[in-house]
Amino acid sequence: MRDFVKSAMVAATVLSASVAHAGGPVIIEEEGNDALIAAEPGSKIGILPILGALVLVCLVACGGGDDDPAPTTPDPDPK
Repeated sequence: MRDFVKSAMVAATVLSASVAHAGGPVIIEEEGNDALIAAEPGSKIGILPILGALVLVCLVACGGGDDDPAPTTPDPDPK
């Protein structure tokens, strides 16, 4: 039984490999498609520069630190 399954697997592998490498892709070129070229969008700037500018504005406006001086603790042993 093992020999049969083994030979069947080898045969299936050989046959599928030969069919897979039989030829290349079929390319069909239709004539007259030159007039159907898509128009370019009016705005080429994109969204990433706009988002980057918004992040920079937020960083400048929000800041990141505290401007108040650190509170001082009273000296427990005054001299």
